[in-house]
Amino acid sequence: MTSRLISRSDAHARQPDDWRHSIYYHYYEYPSVHMVPRHNGIRNERYKLMHFYEFDEWEFYDLQEDPDELSNEYENPEYAERIVEMKAELERLRVHYDDQSDMQEKPEEWQRKVRTPSPAE
Repeated sequence: MTSRLISRSDAHARQPDDWRHSIYYHYYEYPSVHMVPRHNGIRNERYKLMHFYEFDEWEFYDLQEDPDELSNEYENPEYAERIVEMKAELERLRVHYDDQSDMQEKPEEWQRKVRTPSPAE
């Protein structure tokens, strides 16, 4: 089997009809070293949507306008329609990849506990 690199422009010119347009991921190591809450999300060429399900918090980024993901646009009404589409795609891919993880929101007491810094020793 021979492999070769394909340039981005070449790949776009020849992509098959069933080429995926978004990717699904699930980050579940929390609490842990990085202290990034458990979440799942999707990313396509322009947008990224993340659901921090234990806190029921969402983040949405326009990667064309904000490639460093500094401005969460989830509450921005200009993106409302796109967010609805991305949520549907997130659910479609979660089912497609048979992700049956427990993604229930945690109780408020648990949320406060893990988000409250421990006193310095």
